[in-house]
Amino acid sequence: MNPSLADVDAYDYALPDALIAREPAARRELARLLVLAPGAAPRDATFADFPSLLRAGDVLVLNETKVIPARLIGTLASGGRAEALLLRPRDRDGFDYAARDWFALVRPGKRLRTGASIAFPGATAEVVDVLADGPRVLRFGPEVDLEALLRASGEIPLPPYVVDAAHPGADAARSGRYQTVFARVPGSVAAPTASLHFTPEILAAIEARGVEIVRLTLDVGIGTFRPMTGARLDEHVMHAERYTIPAEAAEALARARAAGRRVIAAGTTVVRALEGAALAGAGIVRAGSAETSLFITPGFRFAVVDALLTNFHLPRSTLLALVCAFAGYAPVRAAYAAAVEREYRFFSFGDAMFCERAV
Repeated sequence: MNPSLADVDAYDYALPDALIAREPAARRELARLLVLAPGAAPRDATFADFPSLLRAGDVLVLNETKVIPARLIGTLASGGRAEALLLRPRDRDGFDYAARDWFALVRPGKRLRTGASIAFPGATAEVVDVLADGPRVLRFGPEVDLEALLRASGEIPLPPYVVDAAHPGADAARSGRYQTVFARVPGSVAAPTASLHFTPEILAAIEARGVEIVRLTLDVGIGTFRPMTGARLDEHVMHAERYTIPAEAAEALARARAAGRRVIAAGTTVVRALEGAALAGAGIVRAGSAETSLFITPGFRFAVVDALLTNFHLPRSTLLALVCAFAGYAPVRAAYAAAVEREYRFFSFGDAMFCERAV
């Protein structure tokens, strides 16, 4: 890897605050779409144009994970306010409401040491472990119906830059859009945001062009969005995320690759699942469930994905490093500069970019 591209500073950029999207587009398909093709200048489109960028025979891969209302507000024994964001079960392979022990981010951290408890509406959880990097393990008693608790009292964990503390009703409305139209399998604490732009009509138009749509699941964890804090990429440790690739998806991918047809990833989560599976399978994407802690950086050799739909990511993020690895560092940085100049909207509720893999 070029030494300069190994520095976290290489993935920093200046973004005017006004370009951070704090609300979704009026309609999903009206988001803008920057199209980045190898050797060409970035061109403007809207997401309604996305089907026209696909070809008959392409395989479009979606992540059908569902964001759970994982943020719980409770009280401490002292009467103070506490907050917990449930991340994933400690002792289960995947998301499971029956799990009793959960990795969680908590506030106020200084007051939630081992043995402390948080009272939620109709339930109590005890801190049974404190991890070195900050998360806690919360234990719920066997009498707690966690699914009912989250449905009744849990909140969708919106990104902090869209939360409106002064107008909580606005957050409730945003929560309704922080979910894809095809979300099916609960387990994520963040949405696969590139897919927030799809509508049933867009999906139908894609299929009408002869594109095969397949689905997998990757449970999006907080580690995906945690900023890089060190000076170099190789100092950052990715948290593992669980994925499941159904047999029909693996078979469709094998057919497409054998025939030389394109595989289109809807989002960086799909890229991590497919490329992680290919690494584990000696180049073959096999059906099944596993975890990946794959950190894709420039120099990575992609084995599966040919084109990528993605949103515009935070500075100094692992996701921006992934996109630079995929479409080329210089073209992606030029595209981001163009997006800022043309006043695209950035981050989770923002606009999107479609790019092909750099050869």
